[in-house]
Amino acid sequence: MPIFMIGTRRSGSNLLRLMLNQLPDIAAPHPPHVMLRMMPLLPRYGDLNQDNNFALLVNDICRLVELNPVPWEGVTLNRGDIMARCRTRTVVAVFGAVYDVYAEVRGARTWLCKSLENVHFLPEIEAYYPRAQYIYLYRDGRDVAVSFRKVIVGQKHFYHIAKEWAETQRLALKQRAITSPDRFIDISYEALTANPARTMQRLCECLGVPYQESMLEFYKSEDAKRTAQSSAVWANVTKPIMSHNSRKFLREASEEDIRIFETVAGDVLDALGYERMYVRRGQERKFTQAELRFFDEENKRLQEEVMRRTDAEDLKRRDRQDALLAEIIRRERLAGSPGTAEALLGPRDARGIGIATSIKK
Repeated sequence: MPIFMIGTRRSGSNLLRLMLNQLPDIAAPHPPHVMLRMMPLLPRYGDLNQDNNFALLVNDICRLVELNPVPWEGVTLNRGDIMARCRTRTVVAVFGAVYDVYAEVRGARTWLCKSLENVHFLPEIEAYYPRAQYIYLYRDGRDVAVSFRKVIVGQKHFYHIAKEWAETQRLALKQRAITSPDRFIDISYEALTANPARTMQRLCECLGVPYQESMLEFYKSEDAKRTAQSSAVWANVTKPIMSHNSRKFLREASEEDIRIFETVAGDVLDALGYERMYVRRGQERKFTQAELRFFDEENKRLQEEVMRRTDAEDLKRRDRQDALLAEIIRRERLAGSPGTAEALLGPRDARGIGIATSIKK
């Protein structure tokens, strides 16, 4: 069964992905975030029982993967083959078929998707993969906020980061409560970085795969090098684990920022065992409308500031996927258009598998 990492970005997910990708049994590519990007667009495809509509969805998801900032080396996505692999006509089925191809190319027993935003699509995942395994990776939300402040992705004001972080942790904790322990393991970033060998041994035991020392040398892999070269956001993955990379918020965040975070998400910090610094339980207050407007304005200003500092080549790599999504939003749906499926999938053999329409990266 496949493995899904869930949680919030800036929590060490690329570190953990690269460590698990060292194992021959697990294929863990850099994620194109298929569910996050395609689920909101699903209504634009109409009735997926119509071949033309489903073929269009398959083609778009394959294109999204092919435009990933960190390419999936050696993978050929044959549209007809992907379509034939799907047990249902859904985004999660296409997503899973694409990952199946990657795992087969790697010769792996299963695959891991590290797109943490999949926590928002757990009902769809559970419906298609009722025996899926989950790795819930979490980190002190105040350190997450400090990290988001520096990178191109995500919100920038502590209020907005705290809201999103708290919502995501609540979804993960809710899933933990209803999932059998053999399918769900939670790992804190702090434990992973402080004692990586012990943490990975525990994780491997839960996943049913042999632990290997090579996992601790992930930073020497070609995958780590390609990832680091693709964006400054992932620059640290070519370095050994930074064992003292926690509680940075005490040095890098203001008291006011920490108070805002603890007011918004203090209950979740409590649930995960993180000590509050300033706002005790029951001391949270409601922000005024004027304060909320100021938070919004500051969030926008900080986002623009980070955008101005971001390397142009980094932006260009990200723009390729964004351009595809914009194209999907702009175009008129091709439902019922004669020959649409044939045009997208190309000639097919007796099994319905495409003969010509494939792109190798």
